[in-house]
Amino acid sequence: MLAVPAAMYTIGIPKAFAAYTPAARTRGTASLNVRNYGALGNGANDDTTAFQAAVNALPAAGGTVVVPAGNYVIDPVRNVRLRSNMHLQLQPGAILRAKRNNQERAYVLMVYKVTNVEISGGQIIGDRDNHLGTTGEWGHGIMVRGSTKVTVRDIHISKCFGDGISIGGAMVTGAPTIPCDDIIIDNVVSTGNRRQGLTIGCATNVKVYDSEFSASKGIAPECGIDIEPDANDGRSTSTVHIENCLIRKNAGNGILVYKRVAGVTVKSCTIEYNGGNGILTIGPDGGTITGNTIRHNYLLGTNFGSETKNYQFGGNISRNNNTRLHGVNTVLNPLVSMTGLVAGNQGNGAHVAKVSTATAITVNTNSYAK
Repeated sequence: MLAVPAAMYTIGIPKAFAAYTPAARTRGTASLNVRNYGALGNGANDDTTAFQAAVNALPAAGGTVVVPAGNYVIDPVRNVRLRSNMHLQLQPGAILRAKRNNQERAYVLMVYKVTNVEISGGQIIGDRDNHLGTTGEWGHGIMVRGSTKVTVRDIHISKCFGDGISIGGAMVTGAPTIPCDDIIIDNVVSTGNRRQGLTIGCATNVKVYDSEFSASKGIAPECGIDIEPDANDGRSTSTVHIENCLIRKNAGNGILVYKRVAGVTVKSCTIEYNGGNGILTIGPDGGTITGNTIRHNYLLGTNFGSETKNYQFGGNISRNNNTRLHGVNTVLNPLVSMTGLVAGNQGNGAHVAKVSTATAITVNTNSYAK
């Protein structure tokens, strides 16, 4: 099912249209309220210490930290560090606001080398509009590193100095990097962030459902979703599933799939009005792009770039891509079914293409319109 237009919802895809419902993670039954640990939620007081105190007070079995409605200022330089076997539950009207700072690296919530963590509800608003520094790209709303069994759901994240959500490995001195594994992003809106909506770095088994990644702009790559392990090391990313998502109006590519990435599926998404390609691959091995609507992107709809191999592209609808040359046309011209890469003015080159070094790219039957 295709993601519905943004105007129809505030957080993610309406449940009637949702493709996925995540199971709860394992945790204890304790429930603690951040207000009981000194959080004021008045938009002025720094509530970071109170939040951390509530997290630290959970028993060994873990439990839930409840955040009632309010405006909570969180210092991302210190951040709130979550622990294993816990749920950070933001109730309706709960907003975490990043305290303005001048640091290149700062994170509102940190999920570092833990397991069985759930974050849900409310909003995170970053400091991109009043950040005190001018350099850096790593001011994230939620930072997940070297963790397993993590779910982020039903939350609105915006205006971060870096990414809305960043997933990746935890570096260990003298030992291999610890990847993330079994990460679920569901019913999230990540919009208006400076670098990108979602970064997926060193990780395995990442599922992204029923979410919006939009309006990334400010510092490259400016993608909706960037699947890209860090450069200059041996880290890799594998088995990523993206389904029923809305990816639109990013200054860069809608989705970028980069080197040392394997096994990416993009299914039943709407990818539109992006400032680069709808989907760009550079060097990944193995993937499927199926059932998507890819339209009104400034460059190509889908571009299989250098050293890409073993990709399947089928069952997609592509309309009015390469608007750099053709302009935006919202008239619903009749769809034409084509199989393979078809050259010429009546072909599908604006919608799907491959460079000579991309190999084993299978373009099955898709529908196209100018």
